[in-house]
Amino acid sequence: MILLFDIGNTHTHLALASVKRILRRLDVPTELWFEGRGGLLLTRFARGVAVSGAAMCSVVPRATARVKQALRSVWRGDVVEVRPRNLPGVKVDYPQPSTIGADRLANAVAARHRYGAPVVALDFGTALTIDVVNSRACYIGGVIAPGLAAMTNYLRERTALLPRISLRATRRAIGRSTVEAMRIGVVRGYGGLVRELLGAVLNQPGCAGARVVATGGYARLIASQLPEIQIVDPTLTLEGVRLVWEWNCTNRPNAKSRKGEKAVV
Repeated sequence: MILLFDIGNTHTHLALASVKRILRRLDVPTELWFEGRGGLLLTRFARGVAVSGAAMCSVVPRATARVKQALRSVWRGDVVEVRPRNLPGVKVDYPQPSTIGADRLANAVAARHRYGAPVVALDFGTALTIDVVNSRACYIGGVIAPGLAAMTNYLRERTALLPRISLRATRRAIGRSTVEAMRIGVVRGYGGLVRELLGAVLNQPGCAGARVVATGGYARLIASQLPEIQIVDPTLTLEGVRLVWEWNCTNRPNAKSRKGEKAVV
């Protein structure tokens, strides 16, 4: 079994996977790694499992080191990290590849493998990222915008009377309460932002007819308003990490085939 990590600014997404698919998932706050509880968490998550590999993407360098330290409780081998040079099926056409977030690269790999090319991957996390693989299966860049939660937090933190709200869609265009007015402004307004960005991206050369896939915490909420988003794939990033691990183990010198590995859950 393979341990997978997607380390984000707010949450870390963990998974156990066979060589072919993700079998078990867990989401935890990323700050947990700085509290010294990571080793115990991993031991419990992987209990009863024979771990034979580990891979990760991370956008939090401080957490990366802590996760690797905690990982020693269940796996002492090499950890495969998503990088521009080890992306199966995707070339990188970008001025400074080392500056691309590893999660964005993982999304591009999984989107390309699952849905073909051209493809556009949206990730609704702490930030919204839109990443593009063109018709030549090249990662060519994307868009970064504030995340949906950041908008609600800004309103609450910067105003005296506006409350914290839960986010959900509303059919009204005019709010009949403060909370409803905020939901319209944030959720419906954010949908307009995404639609505008997507429209511009899909009009670029090599992007015509691209499939559009979304992942992340608010993917379903926004996709319910936007027919432009064709697919919601909650495991997209982790699947990209798994594919990079698979490619690395297949192509490195003296790699042993693990296709016969039996999953234990």
